[in-house]
Order: sequence, then structure tokens, then C-alpha cells
Amino acid sequence: MRELLSFGLSGIVSADTMRVVDRNTDGCGVSAMQRMESAGAALAFAVRKENPSRVAILCGPGNNGGDGLCAARHLSADTDVMVYCCGEPKTVESRVQYAALAGCPVTIFSEPPPEIFSADVIVDALFGTGARLPLREPYAGLVSRMNTSGARIIACDVPTPGGRADRVVAFHLAKTPGAEVYGIGIPLAAEVFCGEGDLLLIPEKSAGSHKGSGGTVLVVGGGPYQGAPFLAGVAALRAGADIVRVASPSDGFMPDIIHERLSGNHVSKEHREHLVSLAEKSDAVVCGPGLGTASDSLSVCFDVVAAARKAVVDADLIRNPLPHARDGTIYTPHAGEFARIAGAAVPAGLFERGSAVRAAAAAANATIILKGPIDTISDGTRVRFNKTGAPGMTTGGTGDVLAGCTGGLLARMKPFEAACAAVYATGLAGGIADDEAGDGLLATDLLRHLAHTLYREE
Repeated sequence: MRELLSFGLSGIVSADTMRVVDRNTDGCGVSAMQRMESAGAALAFAVRKENPSRVAILCGPGNNGGDGLCAARHLSADTDVMVYCCGEPKTVESRVQYAALAGCPVTIFSEPPPEIFSADVIVDALFGTGARLPLREPYAGLVSRMNTSGARIIACDVPTPGGRADRVVAFHLAKTPGAEVYGIGIPLAAEVFCGEGDLLLIPEKSAGSHKGSGGTVLVVGGGPYQGAPFLAGVAALRAGADIVRVASPSDGFMPDIIHERLSGNHVSKEHREHLVSLAEKSDAVVCGPGLGTASDSLSVCFDVVAAARKAVVDADLIRNPLPHARDGTIYTPHAGEFARIAGAAVPAGLFERGSAVRAAAAAANATIILKGPIDTISDGTRVRFNKTGAPGMTTGGTGDVLAGCTGGLLARMKPFEAACAAVYATGLAGGIADDEAGDGLLATDLLRHLAHTLYREE
């Protein structure tokens, strides 16, 4: 694992990135309560550097406030501590921390008395990365009074919007420039391996959503392998796409899919104009499943991808020169296809494989999903690995399901984030199907479980 350190996160990270890491950490066996205890202890350590006589901690209702409550308990052993809770603690962890203060010499206020703002140090533990603007009362008033106080202000993880901070104490990674970063026991695996946290970035459909708001996906393929584009099409629907068109030269029919029947027995130049027009109207295109290697099929699909806003390029279409969509392209090669575009075999070691995929993705200016027992995903800068899956997924068609799922998510997500969510959820669906069917697993078995692995409610 140590050799993967160079693939870990660094610098300033977004709130969304930390949401992913936090949830993935749960899956690594480090609980939110453990992380809060470590964060609170680190915050108390940072506050003690000020040698304060009196400390006031402003706590919001979420886990940022829980960090503040935990810090209050640690500080109370040798410091005069006042806590103002702006609302009842709302999370399990923050409620536990609040209850733990009952046995500590800490003064807790339900209304902010003037003496709070005359403390030597004020800890801003109101919101953290969960803040939303504009601030409502009483938060706006608290921030105003905090700003005009003469106290040293230490922000917990990030300053509350509009609040000043003399120091920012961040946990695990910085979210703002100049922050002091303290480790809280988050393992490297939470950053470099895909997990349930990656699913948090999938946009939710709102109550006001209309047909098409979940994205329109075009799948182009078929010819030698007629079932492949339909597997991809259903997977795109299961991934949340509202409208899926499958353009293929077959007589297949599925009631949930709009079938654009192409003449002949393979994609050919006479279909170019129609397919390009469909691609231009789609949020994402999945091109290549079951396509075959006919030169006119490859040429037409190259133009289809070029006309697309975003695209997933799969199977026989993965060859040099690589086609590119306008706003983002994902290639989904297996080992042989990767060797074809990279000019070298896939390395055996995980670090070497990650480095090779990152280099190939950077050269292609795209995102690559290298499929294998451990999938490797890179956008040329970031590298992630995925361990979900099962031996039964070697059966034909599972790659088409992955391509379709990726396309369905790509219609409303950024390429790298869509790729990570897709490989994790598809592998998870494959694991469930493998438990049921073993060596008899079919690609269609994955489709039955895909929506559950993507959108299940815990």
C-alpha cells in the first residue's frame, strides 16, 4: 500500500472530495466517531498553542460543532471553557460529544452571553464545509459579533462564510489556503480506492425534474454482436438516464429503449449523417459495444464521437488515433485494448499500472478505465483503483454493462467522477450476481442489481 502514496490527495481539496473520502473511510473501518475524537483532540492541541486563559467555542448542530464539543472536553482539563450551542446537536456523533460534556467543568450556554466574545480565543465550529449562503440568523449575528471581538479566532476545518480567522485548523487535508493540517487517522485506501463515497457525487433527481433532466444517452454499436448495445442501453437507464436511444443494425426490441434501426448488417457510411445528428442532441454517447472492426464502422463512429458533447468509447473503437468528444471522453479498455493504444503491455504491479494508465490518460487528454481484477481509473492527474467485482464477470457482456452505466452517469457528471462511480457500482452489482449465480452469471444479471448498488438507501 505504501507505494501508492503518490496517488493520494494533496493540496487544497473541495467539500465534495472530502465527502467522498469521509464515506469511503467508513468502509475502511474507521468510524465517524473515531474521526471526530481525533479531530477534537487535534483542535484542542492547536488551541493550547495560544496559551489562553479562557476559550469560547461556538458550535453548530452538525459534525463541525461536534468537533468543537469534543475539543471543549479535552481543553477543560486545564482551561476555562465556554460553549455556545447554536441549535440542538443533530448528528449521532455530535449528540454523543454533547452528552460527554456533562462530566466536565465546561459552561454551556443556550444563548450567547457577552462574556463569550471577550474570551482570549474563540473557536468557530459552526458549519465547516457544510455552510450554505446566505447565512441566516442567529448565525449571521454570531459571525458579526465574532468578527468585531478582540479575540484570536481559530476556525475548525474551514471558517464560517463571512467570518474572519487568525488560524484555520484543518483535518486530514486543507480546504482553504494557509490551513494547519492535522491527521485524524483516515487511511490512504479511502483516497485511492473507489468506494461508497463515490456514489455521493451522483446528482439527485429533484421533485421538479422532468423527462430528460436525467440525461439523454445515445448508444451506437452492434453488427457482429447485436446484444452488446442493448446491454449498454439498459445499463444507461439503470444508471439514471431518462432517455436512451440505441442505434444498431438489428431487429431487437426493448420497450424501455428507443431503437434507431440502422439498415444493413453493420454501421456504415450511409448512417453517418443521422448518427452525427443524434449525437449532437445527446448529453452523452456510448460508442463501440458490439461494433466490430469494419473500416467504415470505425470511421463513422469516430465522427459520431467527435460530434458528441461527452462520450464513452468502448471495445473495437479503442484504437489509435483515438476519437475525442468535445467536453470529455472516457475510454474503457481491457488489457489487450490498453496495450493497443499505449504501445506496451499492462504492468503487473499496482503502482506501475496506475502510473501507466495515468500517462496514457494524460497523453489522450481523457479519462481511462483499465478493466481488470482491480480496475484502474485515471484522468491523467488523479489515479484511483477499484476492487469490487467477481470471477463470474469474465462472461461476455459485462463490459457493455459497464460502458452503458458509465455513459448514463456521464450524461450528468464529470468524466472522472462518473468513471469512479460506475466501476464501483457495476463491480458491486457483479458481486451480488456472482453470489447468486456463480459460474452461471450472465451480463443481464448485473442489470437487475445495478440500480440498487447505485441508489440504495442505507
